[in-house]
Amino acid sequence: MNAIAKAIDAINEAFGRVIAPLIAIITLIVLYDIASRFLFGRPSDWAFDVTKMLFGAHFMLMAAYGLRHHAHVEVDVLKRLLSRRKQAVLEVLGYLIFFVPFIWMLITLGWSFFERAWSRGETTYGMVSIPVYPIKGVIVVAAILILLQAIAIVLRAIMQLREETSA
Repeated sequence: MNAIAKAIDAINEAFGRVIAPLIAIITLIVLYDIASRFLFGRPSDWAFDVTKMLFGAHFMLMAAYGLRHHAHVEVDVLKRLLSRRKQAVLEVLGYLIFFVPFIWMLITLGWSFFERAWSRGETTYGMVSIPVYPIKGVIVVAAILILLQAIAIVLRAIMQLREETSA
């Protein structure tokens, strides 16, 4: 179990380290848009749509990396007062009760959003029609990465429970 959790951590760590620096590209596009507004008196036709879609993709793809590094929102005030065994039980139950339905919904609805955008050739509105299906596909990829990281967290909680039981 520990090997599986470590493998999942490695996948999300590598993916996060590749995706994180891409915020610089988004920043450059925003700076280009600002410069074109200032210098030419009008924004570019494509920069706003591109930055909006890239930032959404960046945010979604970094979610699993954030979960891996415990950078997510969690109510720790009461959890810290519990024993490690009770914390592990709380993690397992929390992920099973709350996370599983949410991630199932995210994967299934994300896939149907992607399929619909692909089949209809959905694009952004405006002069430059940017395809929307890649961003909707990112929803599914991000959900799978988050699911994998949740599996690693639950595996670690189960290992903690086994250690407590055998000790």
